[in-house]
Amino acid sequence: MSIPLIQDIEILNKQDIRKLSLDQLKAWMVEQGEKPFRAKQVYEWIWKLTATSFSEMNNIALPLREKMERFFTINTVEVNTSQLSEDYTIKSTFRLYDGNIVEGVLIPHPKRMTACVSSQVGCSLTCSFCATGKMDRIRNLNADEIYDQVVRIKEQTENNYNRPLTNIVYMGMGEPLLNYANVMKSIERITAPDGLNMAARRITVSTAGIAKMIKKMADDGIKANLALSLHAANDVKRNEIMPINETNSLEALKEALVYYHNKSGRKVTYEYILLSHFNDNIEDAQELLQFSKLIPCKVNIIEYNPIGDGMFQKSEDDRLEPFMRYLADRGVQVNVRRSRGKDIDAACGQLALKDKKEEEA
Repeated sequence: MSIPLIQDIEILNKQDIRKLSLDQLKAWMVEQGEKPFRAKQVYEWIWKLTATSFSEMNNIALPLREKMERFFTINTVEVNTSQLSEDYTIKSTFRLYDGNIVEGVLIPHPKRMTACVSSQVGCSLTCSFCATGKMDRIRNLNADEIYDQVVRIKEQTENNYNRPLTNIVYMGMGEPLLNYANVMKSIERITAPDGLNMAARRITVSTAGIAKMIKKMADDGIKANLALSLHAANDVKRNEIMPINETNSLEALKEALVYYHNKSGRKVTYEYILLSHFNDNIEDAQELLQFSKLIPCKVNIIEYNPIGDGMFQKSEDDRLEPFMRYLADRGVQVNVRRSRGKDIDAACGQLALKDKKEEEA
């Protein structure tokens, strides 16, 4: 067993300054005999200007920077590795302050540049079609760790493609609504004028279906978009591929979605991965049609991306097209979302730290 260095112990004993609210930081400044306005300056450095060290804060007096260095740390997320896909998608592994690794993806498109970010180290939901679901959940990400993923991907967007980041999807590793407080705090910081100042309508939170937390999003007035990973519109099939359905049945989700729409007035997106000869029959389309009548929605049909266990196969075009046409002909707003980054395991359902596992083997 390795013994931690004294420096490492000091870092662990320091408080992460980004866990403080602006009011808490002001209170600390006053306790230290500093002017309260210094807190706003520091807050701008750690969020808007995304400083990774106190030494960067060049409008803060050196004695105050040294004092903050003694009390606080900035637990910055760093890019560990990056891979470039043949379709120009960039998948990155991000190293957290405690050595854990998560993955995130930059998805370029002619009309938008999208960051796909993780909310947990691993996942506890064990969805059978998802590589991340085969990992253990180690811990939730802090709000600043989620925020930093966006910052790092924003830098990749600007440096590699000379374009701004336009969209964010919480569709990486983990279930966002099982890390509700940190996810919503990260959205608050991303959309804040003294943060990244991005529009909430450009942010989508994707959930496997945690009914009570969908209601909480409505109660809390969250302006980000909601996407439900549905993948089957009957309980028998959904139980088989998504164990979370056993405690959050389709009836429970229907009630939560109606509550959400009635309170927020917002449309919901249903994500539906087509699995060959499992959920891609016309009968499945009929069930999805009935579910889609519940509230205003759109449906994203997603290509299945194999994860190596051979359990499922991607639906063939001669099954996908009738399925989609059945919905479209009956007034459902439906799109096929083509996978990006499959050659580097960056596509939907493929994030599982594969490279890290191969390095350890």
